[in-house]
Amino acid sequence: MNEKQIIEKTVDYVRKELEGEGSGHDWWHIYRVWKNALHISAHENVDQFVVEMAALLHDIGDWKFHYGDESVGPRLAREWMTSLPIEEERIAHICSIIEHLSFKGAGTKSVMNTLEGMIVQDADRLDAIGAVGIGRAFAYGGFAHQEMYNPTFEPTYHQTFEEYKKAKTTTIHHFYEKLLLLKDRMNLPSSKAIAEKRHAYMVDFLEQFLNEWNGKA
Repeated sequence: MNEKQIIEKTVDYVRKELEGEGSGHDWWHIYRVWKNALHISAHENVDQFVVEMAALLHDIGDWKFHYGDESVGPRLAREWMTSLPIEEERIAHICSIIEHLSFKGAGTKSVMNTLEGMIVQDADRLDAIGAVGIGRAFAYGGFAHQEMYNPTFEPTYHQTFEEYKKAKTTTIHHFYEKLLLLKDRMNLPSSKAIAEKRHAYMVDFLEQFLNEWNGKA
């Protein structure tokens, strides 16, 4: 089995696992992150196989759906990859990317030590902002039974991952606590250029939302 066949097999596996999921972490999220990663990495000197596999498997076991357990994603990814002819060095690299990918609070850093990891992290973060990011935020908010907005709340800039995981928030506050911070946390210049436009779209959306909320528009 060659690398192309492994990727095709992984696409089928992930699609079957996540197709129809309703929180914004479905197969189409994976598909967009995969395509984002291919776009960002097009002119970079990287292990393309590692980039694609990490993008495809990055949400196979998201901690948000496993009681906050961060170990599930890397474990499930490893279980899948060990069933395929993939070198241990590459499996370890891909699992490390998945382990360190997620945003863990405004006061924390999710640092990637390889270019492959930086690409996949940027690709995932790009799908959290802009028009698609807005849609995903409200999809997840409904899934998590969050209020859409509550003006009595104040945004919280969580200083630890535990604080971030346990915090009560609203969908609109999530923009201030995470989504508006992502533009400045992109790793690569090409990602930053895309993020600038998507960030501006969110800023305009929030202005309009709050105007409407307050009867001004």
